[in-house]
Amino acid sequence: MITLTPLASSKVLEVMEAQNIEDDRFLRIGIMGGGCSGLRYGLAFDNEFDPLTDTKFSADGVDVVTRKKFAEFLDGTVVDFKEGPMGSGFAIENPNFPAGAGCAGCGGH
Repeated sequence: MITLTPLASSKVLEVMEAQNIEDDRFLRIGIMGGGCSGLRYGLAFDNEFDPLTDTKFSADGVDVVTRKKFAEFLDGTVVDFKEGPMGSGFAIENPNFPAGAGCAGCGGH
């Protein structure tokens, strides 16, 4: 299961309202490969759900969808929203694949 912090879910709903995104949309989380710096994630609004390939659940009032093949890799993941001097945005913390965990080929850099 993926968890959205209260701040992240409120930001998702805020973006949906600001961009006039229809209520039938949900947040889709995808994985786009990985490497030495960990997995790369994609967040997008979507309204196409295929029960054969997708799994859907609710996280703090936001409907979240991911591919079934990604679900096991995302289990336990927390999506938060961070603000700081370098900007703001969604931060994804995945205990299964922590960022910077490294690979044998580069010594974990």
